[in-house]
Amino acid sequence: MTALFGHDAAVAAFRAALDSGRLHHAWLIAGPEGVGKGTFARAAAQRLLADAAGPPVQAPGLAVEPDHPTARLFESGGHPDWRLVEREVWKGDHIVPKHERTGTEELARGIKVRQIRMLDPFLMVRPTMSRARAIVIDAIDDFEPGAANALLKVLEEPPADTIFFLVSHAPERLLPTVRSRCRLMRLGKLDDDAMTSALSAALPDADNGEIASLVAAGDGAPGRAIVWRGLDIAALDRELLAIAREGDPVNARRSALAQALSAKAAQPRYEAFLARLPSLIATEARTRSGPALAEALALWERAGALAVAARRLSLDPQSTVFELAGMLAALAPEQGRRAA
Repeated sequence: MTALFGHDAAVAAFRAALDSGRLHHAWLIAGPEGVGKGTFARAAAQRLLADAAGPPVQAPGLAVEPDHPTARLFESGGHPDWRLVEREVWKGDHIVPKHERTGTEELARGIKVRQIRMLDPFLMVRPTMSRARAIVIDAIDDFEPGAANALLKVLEEPPADTIFFLVSHAPERLLPTVRSRCRLMRLGKLDDDAMTSALSAALPDADNGEIASLVAAGDGAPGRAIVWRGLDIAALDRELLAIAREGDPVNARRSALAQALSAKAAQPRYEAFLARLPSLIATEARTRSGPALAEALALWERAGALAVAARRLSLDPQSTVFELAGMLAALAPEQGRRAA
């Protein structure tokens, strides 16, 4: 299992609840994308089941010794008392199991109602190895219409000794009835030391210079930095900063950027653009005050909403890049903006 770095307070809070024997039946693991929420949820589920089944776990935090029976079952993907619900991976007309994936398959747009209903048989029988069961949903934000209501029916009458771990990048957008049935656990961005440790462990072949570059680009989110490896995020940031500070009065910069990021081969850089642009607006906002700050914050909110919609609704990349870059250009001094 991937090692967990940072989040000491969250680990301590979960361990306190686990050790007390009064564990809430549903945990909403919330925070920015790429900070380790999914890793935390899997680690918490593994520790829960290891403690429940025995032998006693001696490792600190959420760790489980690699030779522990529960750890071996998790590693093989065959633990009978846990389920992971995530977007399916397809090739042609069939789902590809994780151990058979090559990276050329198609990722489903969202988590389907069918996947939530497929939990019913699992929940109708007794746990196999102990009294505990664990279900990780990564991420609940990816639910297609109807899936949240299907999950809500389970959360309203949770089966005994079943713990849910719901990963969410934007908990405020979830159904209030789902949120109200969960204990919220917020995970923040990692500091530079934790980022360095996480990236060094995940990328043992990377040198110190590359790690330092990814720490800067990742902005506290190692998962995001790993995905962005090799995309020259520094160059993308320079392009965006030029638009923010110098403007784009004749649309030349925005048009070139939109064309470059809309090509099929540029999909990874387009995804990075969607994540980086709202963050860059937020960074620029911190240098402002008064009406200029209010304007920047309004642009940040609009940019964030459009970036989320672009992913969920598969909006046209070229139009999306042009519109988002226009919000960035609105930060520039008046002479750098497009004439009305």
